Amino acid sequence: METILDRPPRGPRKSPDELALHLSEGGRCAVALSGGVDSSVVAWILHSAIGERAYGVTLSGPAVSDEEVARAARVARAIGISHAIVPVDPLGNESYRSNPSNRCYFCRTVETARIREWGEPLGIVRYVDGVHLDDLGDERPGLRAMEEAGFGHPLLWAGWRKEDVRSFARSVGLPNAEQPSDACLASRVRHGQVISSELLGQVERAEQGLRARGFRRVRVRVDGRAARVEVDPDEVGRLLAEPTASEVRAELGRIGFDPVDLDRSGYRSRAVA
Repeated sequence: METILDRPPRGPRKSPDELALHLSEGGRCAVALSGGVDSSVVAWILHSAIGERAYGVTLSGPAVSDEEVARAARVARAIGISHAIVPVDPLGNESYRSNPSNRCYFCRTVETARIREWGEPLGIVRYVDGVHLDDLGDERPGLRAMEEAGFGHPLLWAGWRKEDVRSFARSVGLPNAEQPSDACLASRVRHGQVISSELLGQVERAEQGLRARGFRRVRVRVDGRAARVEVDPDEVGRLLAEPTASEVRAELGRIGFDPVDLDRSGYRSRAVA
């Protein structure tokens, strides 16, 4: 069956007021609040539209970094929206653990079921996310799972792109307006390599260490025991300079990665949902 993902709206981009009106239709509503700027903008507009009937829900678990959960909590406080942190463990799903190319489908299926389980006793009848037009360029099995679970995509409905999201976030002073896009920790692992809680923890520790060195956007890509470090292209020179290069290789070696490659091309976005 064709959905909004297959045939996104055409025509002029809808205004924030139109988007707020759209979000005000219906009862209690929860936004999947990852801590990224897209879902944060939806949370801000949703809260402005329906007040105490609006909720933000952030999932925690082995595939979600502690920093991401903490960022979502800070954003929720800044907005004033009711916020819950709900634990979920997709590692219980064998199809997710085996890490096929459509891993995100199984992850989102588990996550959306958990969000609905959390929301039902609260009387939540609508669920939305931060998907926008620029998310539709690649095959995204995770988005299909969100669609199947009945999640709405208000930014997509409004015809917003990433630049529109960031512009709005700046205009209302959201604290993560300039936050780089992120993805779950499992997205760092080569498809076909089995995912475990231990492996995801190693990736998280490695990336935390790199961010502690001041690198803004970091990916530690994993293939077996090998790791490849990506930072933004304009920070590659600093990563490769000594003593930083040797120190980073040593740190990741202590975590359990060997060999460690420092990518000279820099971060490249990949489809993750």
